[in-house]
Amino acid sequence: METKYIMAASVLIGLYLAPMFLLGENSHIRLHDNLDSNIAWYKVLRDNQQLFGPIDDTIVQIINGLPRNAFGTEFSGIQWLHYLLPSMTAYAVSQVIVRVFAFLGMYLLLKKHFLREEQYGFIRVFTALAFSLTPFWPSGMLSTLGHPLALYAFLNLRNRDSSFKDWLILALLPFYSSFVLGFFFFLAAMGLLWLYDGIFRKRWNGRFFGGILFMTSVYLLVEYRLVYSLVFPGEPNSRDEYFSAYLSFAQSFRLIFKNYIAGHTHVLTLHQFIIMPLSFLALWFIIRDKRWKNEKIFVFLFVLNFVLSAWYAFWFYEGWDYLKERVSLLNAFNFARFHFMRPLVLYLLFALSCRLMWKRGMKWRQLAKIAMIAQLFILFLGNPEVYYGKRNTPSFKEFYAEEQFKEIEDFIGKPQDSYRVASIGLHPAISQYNGFYTLDTYNNYYPLTYKHQFREIIEDELDKNKRLKNYFDNWGGRCYIFVDELGKKYDYGKNSKKKIRELKLNTEVFKEMGGEYFFSSVPILNASVNGLELLEVFDHEDSAWRIYLYHAV
Repeated sequence: METKYIMAASVLIGLYLAPMFLLGENSHIRLHDNLDSNIAWYKVLRDNQQLFGPIDDTIVQIINGLPRNAFGTEFSGIQWLHYLLPSMTAYAVSQVIVRVFAFLGMYLLLKKHFLREEQYGFIRVFTALAFSLTPFWPSGMLSTLGHPLALYAFLNLRNRDSSFKDWLILALLPFYSSFVLGFFFFLAAMGLLWLYDGIFRKRWNGRFFGGILFMTSVYLLVEYRLVYSLVFPGEPNSRDEYFSAYLSFAQSFRLIFKNYIAGHTHVLTLHQFIIMPLSFLALWFIIRDKRWKNEKIFVFLFVLNFVLSAWYAFWFYEGWDYLKERVSLLNAFNFARFHFMRPLVLYLLFALSCRLMWKRGMKWRQLAKIAMIAQLFILFLGNPEVYYGKRNTPSFKEFYAEEQFKEIEDFIGKPQDSYRVASIGLHPAISQYNGFYTLDTYNNYYPLTYKHQFREIIEDELDKNKRLKNYFDNWGGRCYIFVDELGKKYDYGKNSKKKIRELKLNTEVFKEMGGEYFFSSVPILNASVNGLELLEVFDHEDSAWRIYLYHAV
């Protein structure tokens, strides 16, 4: 019977992924931290032949010389997919890889370490299926959805029941995941588990500790560019002005429950509708029946889930201000990301909650089945094609608008490397994807001197808007042409009625930096006051944008 469940799960994974392969570039996929950044970065690396660029090299296409190290290691599997395949094809293949190994990892973890009994086959398979369909951050790869597979291997090492395959898992996962965006925190947790075993159980397990060291070492080799940047930091960069202690106690307290209930955009679990109520019901049964000792793992995971949300929220508490100002690493590295382990915790809770229902008889067993089917239904509603399609988000093709930007390139009529552009009301990633050399960018690691120089262009606009000023000065990852009248919206589509009436830019600094053209998604009514001349308006049926081309005269 379990084999039939696995076959059904395989079909459902295929159905979930099918729209990307059927629609191709007409697919609707995540925009934030995806279309607006990573996918364009991969193409820039490929177009500039910089995948294996030297450590101290720069990519001239972006900000007159973005450090090559800002785009991460060439030993990342997703970099290779985008190097060898067209962008949308690479994206779809990556989705297949992640979801298949997420399913496999959770299934193996439950079968070997949490739900061993044959009667729990339905729970094992459909919890693993649900976990594999969570809307993870695409460029994170297996950074979070690979945790069950890694935990499976580590628990085998911990129980002295390991084989070559466990070491192979620990060796290969670093090539399709990120150390700083998931596995640093997971490995820290494994280290704490090893210490617990040693201190409280008097089991100083050398094999388990060796596995932690081994996987960490592989990550450090894979991420050699990051290691080099930490050991030889060079000139100050934009991370040096990142300020993360800005929430009051009340705001941090509210953020605990926002994260606990709704999750975080990079590790969405869609747990609030089914998994959370079911886990509270299971906890109530444990309390009522006084089964604390029998359900220690469930209780631990239940508490840990809340602790991770609390840690995340209070990492941004202003009370850290004194310490973070004096220890730059606490600002430069986001230790709040321990909450990236919540997908693993929540779906283990889901499986254990269903197991508790299963043991209570046929009526509760039916409830567990309904809960799992309902969770799958919710996850299918979260399918990118469903979720982003109904929100009128541009498709891949509409977002990058290659034909429209080719028309703009032809209209300008000069080699793209001979001039610089910037975007208004539009993500610079679009221009970068289409080969233009941009003064603006979305990167969290670039020279601080450049940030300060670029700020002079938008200084007057920042002075009008306290929110934008704080956003740029205390973070600056989005080095954009911010405009008070547009606020923190970077993608005004062709149906927008928005107009800029009182723009105030320092176009002299823009020109000093090599800037010649602005691509604006909205008309600028006082363009001449800013020394800008409207050359042409570009529209295209396959584009989400209407582009107003302004020349800095």
